[in-house]
Amino acid sequence: MQRDSGAPLYEFFAGGGLARLGLEPDFTCVFANDIEPAKAQAYRAAFGDGDMRQGDIWKLNVSDLPGHAALAWASFPCQDLSLAGARRGLAAPRSGAFWGFHRLIEKLAHEKRAPDVLALENVSGLLSSHGGADFAALVGALDGLGYRVGALEIDAALFTPQSRPRLFIIAARSTPAHLIASGPSEPFHSMALRNVVARLPDGLRKRYVWWRLDTPPKRNTALADLLDDEGAAWNSDEQTEKLLSQMSTLQRARLDALRESGKREVGAVFRRIRVEHGERVQRAEARFDGLAGCLRTPAGGSSRQILLFVGGQTTRSRLLSPREAARLMGVPDQYPLPASQTAALHLVGDAVCVPVVRWLSQHLLRPLAGAATARKIA
Repeated sequence: MQRDSGAPLYEFFAGGGLARLGLEPDFTCVFANDIEPAKAQAYRAAFGDGDMRQGDIWKLNVSDLPGHAALAWASFPCQDLSLAGARRGLAAPRSGAFWGFHRLIEKLAHEKRAPDVLALENVSGLLSSHGGADFAALVGALDGLGYRVGALEIDAALFTPQSRPRLFIIAARSTPAHLIASGPSEPFHSMALRNVVARLPDGLRKRYVWWRLDTPPKRNTALADLLDDEGAAWNSDEQTEKLLSQMSTLQRARLDALRESGKREVGAVFRRIRVEHGERVQRAEARFDGLAGCLRTPAGGSSRQILLFVGGQTTRSRLLSPREAARLMGVPDQYPLPASQTAALHLVGDAVCVPVVRWLSQHLLRPLAGAATARKIA
């Protein structure tokens, strides 16, 4: 992938580098880290060998980090915060890796080369993890390092046809007035975010900032626009009928009404376990609103997203392909996905949406980094 010039960037929990795709050309990565060998390999395939250091963040030293970065990005693990996980919080091994990141920033501060801006990304479940205590702990930890902290909840659906709300916590040493709002506002300050901020300790709440971020233009793409049926592996009629048989009565009625209308529509389907009348039942749940469901890492057949094509009385189904999943994350087609479907879907499902990062970079992160640089020169 092409490398552009920009302010220096450290990218932690880098995965396949999708955050980097969104941050360039405003920022240039000078150091990247991820613990998973497969992700580090994918990162190197996309960007070359020079920047990636594969290994545990707890084993990194500040001497490993070159120069003075304008921005440190950290998409720290979400498994212990996600609704799909065990919700064990920041004290658990995976999501607790945040403290490894915090340790490095603290040590960089002692050397007077801490990044001017920090950007942390995670699932929205962080807002409710341990009743908001984990969010408060994270904000307090960054505040203790001398940063002003604020957060935004951004749904990828504003940019691409995928329902994917994520939390972005932005911390900065310089806080220009034009980048701070007088209070929360839609669409980036959700009610869940407002409620958890209201419960912060008094001192922390008074220093908390509501970042101002422009609302993007209305999205003009739908799920069907990103699909490529050429060479697709379609399910058999028997497999499709089995899928339809797993729909609830209400879901099946909606599908039958769509068939009768004669419209051509594409729906996204997940299979989920529901408890009905005291029994666990597998249900196929479809949406026909032009959006895909939130991409996941593939942990089994039921976690794979299925596409349902309806045209009159004809209904076909197939799995979402890795390249289609990548498009839903705003990844350009020239990005080299892993050859294995499972590895590619894992990489994409565990990543951040590129256009979201780009919008955040252009309208908040780059101006914050620029303000910090201007302050130093003055």
